[in-house]
Amino acid sequence: MKRVVSVSLGSSRRDHRVEVEILGEDFVIERRGTDGSLESAIEMVRELDGKVDAIGLGGVDLFLVSGRRRYMLRDARRMLEAATITPVVDGTGLKNTLERRAVAWLAENGVIDFEGKEVLIVSALDRYGMAEEMLARGANLTLGDALFALGLPLPFRSLRALGALLWVLSPLICRLPMSVLYPTGKKQDEITPRFERYYRRADIVAGDLHFIRRYMPQDLGGKIIITNTVTSENEEEFRERGVRMLVTTTPKMEGRSFGTNVMEGVLVALAGKHPDDLEEGRYEELLEAINLTPRVELLDE
Repeated sequence: MKRVVSVSLGSSRRDHRVEVEILGEDFVIERRGTDGSLESAIEMVRELDGKVDAIGLGGVDLFLVSGRRRYMLRDARRMLEAATITPVVDGTGLKNTLERRAVAWLAENGVIDFEGKEVLIVSALDRYGMAEEMLARGANLTLGDALFALGLPLPFRSLRALGALLWVLSPLICRLPMSVLYPTGKKQDEITPRFERYYRRADIVAGDLHFIRRYMPQDLGGKIIITNTVTSENEEEFRERGVRMLVTTTPKMEGRSFGTNVMEGVLVALAGKHPDDLEEGRYEELLEAINLTPRVELLDE
């Protein structure tokens, strides 16, 4: 039996464990939160090293991605370097394939027509492939990276302009603690409405669940949410706010969808190789074999 564990800086209230069969292989998949403690997360990665088939990093990205440029975050590097045997992934490798595929599938199957839609992507540097595919499908993007991660009143409408800002600020941003850049620990349980006008003007709100939740207003009537790591409690929160459709790019497993770091860990375990040794296109082949499609739920019915 293969085992994949996601070590998250997020709240332990969201921990989950499932046993599933994927492509004929039995898997135990777990998510373990450390309530914002980086040192606990590093120690957990160290303890799991060599005992599981893949380790996912949750509540943190190894890299911020802008086009072909990647910028490694200091806290994530410390977690990565705590393992010397087991492959460690953060979902970055999968986001560029899985989330592009998800947007294409939604458009080509008539679920969402992105042409002319106003889309708020709360963090495009965390969802660059999704942003590019939505743009290619005719969506009008508002990129909330500076708003949601840095609290700066700088919404972007261009991936190129966002990339230029990152290039200038990357020496500073990459050294900031994850607790500054992202809701970790108990902050994942809190909702403090901000940036309401950007939510209000959007037809679709997309990206990281915890950014979306952290600042969402009470009224999300008629909106489409595209995200993942959704629990049944989160689903009910969206329903109460009037969300019309919920899409997760990863499948629902016993009451919740896991993050892309978990699904990348599953693919690495199936391939039996370190991610750096995987042939180009291998993730695509495995996704095709699994036939992974977005989960779509209408919440206003």
